[in-house]
Amino acid sequence: MKKATNESVIIARHINAFLNKYVPSQKSHSSHTLKSYQYALALYIGFLEAEKGISAESLCGGCFSRITIEEWLQWLIEVRCCSPETCNNRLASLRAFLKYMGSREVRLLYLSEEATRIPRKKEVRKRVKGMSKKAVQVLLSVPDLSRKTGRRDLSLMIIIYSTAARLNEILSLKTEQLHLDADKPNVTVIGKGNKIRTLYLLPKALAHLKKYLKEFHGDTLDPEAYVFYSRNTGPHGKMSQTAVNKQLKKHAGAAHEMCSEVPRGLHAHQLRHAKASHWLEDGMNIVQISFLLGHEQLQTTMVYMDITIEQELKALATLEDEKDKKVSKKWKNQKGGLAGFCGVRSMKK
Repeated sequence: MKKATNESVIIARHINAFLNKYVPSQKSHSSHTLKSYQYALALYIGFLEAEKGISAESLCGGCFSRITIEEWLQWLIEVRCCSPETCNNRLASLRAFLKYMGSREVRLLYLSEEATRIPRKKEVRKRVKGMSKKAVQVLLSVPDLSRKTGRRDLSLMIIIYSTAARLNEILSLKTEQLHLDADKPNVTVIGKGNKIRTLYLLPKALAHLKKYLKEFHGDTLDPEAYVFYSRNTGPHGKMSQTAVNKQLKKHAGAAHEMCSEVPRGLHAHQLRHAKASHWLEDGMNIVQISFLLGHEQLQTTMVYMDITIEQELKALATLEDEKDKKVSKKWKNQKGGLAGFCGVRSMKK
């Protein structure tokens, strides 16, 4: 077996340092961002090895040329059936790595510059299927409250819907982030970019949460325990998004039989979207909704909720009136191959 070249060793070291040192050290990068980078680089290395015949000995700067990256993007679409949005996310992750490597290896900086000129895939915006208040009520009536998992699922759905928080924000909640005895009961969530925001709880959600905590955590709360945890790992292991969405689909299937407005393939983000829509129906200003959703830009909320120009103008007019009121695929570890050499995981075929 031939020895790895000096350049291949350098590239492998940069991949390892990027994933294990640089990205985790950036405060604006969440654990999901790190996983996204890991996944994208693993896919790219896997493509180089399986489709281009690249090995640890032949890995070089040319493996990251614009032509090769464009072939990879096409492979993601044709072989892995990735959507344009997913391809763009994978490309962004690869660009971030090439920028990092180029800042440390000047002779490889051209790779980053080439990658920035690769056009993004045209995305077709998918409209989130909304749910009426009646549909939400039907959905919340489905969990079997005679079962412990049913009581947990109901509490989780109520909290997601009442706060309109992202699923990961709720699943990442630890009991120390709950302030249920405050004058205005609330929870503190950590959103995208590690930005903190406060979400207030109305009486119904508060009552359900307290009842849930009593049953699942007892009288004394461990500040480091996850509010919603995995049955397999206990209070110090949070539930996975996959597990939650699986349960939601099960409940949605039953609810759909009673109310066709409940989508069979329900995802947690549809509860978030539903609450935002209901806030709008109840007269809440779009800017307030944007803040509660944790969006940095108002335009993000407009697109997310499919707001019309007329609604936007009405919202802005309202603002002027109120301005003085202050309002996965499974992974496996492999010691050999290009993936092992670069320190990334390879996927099961």
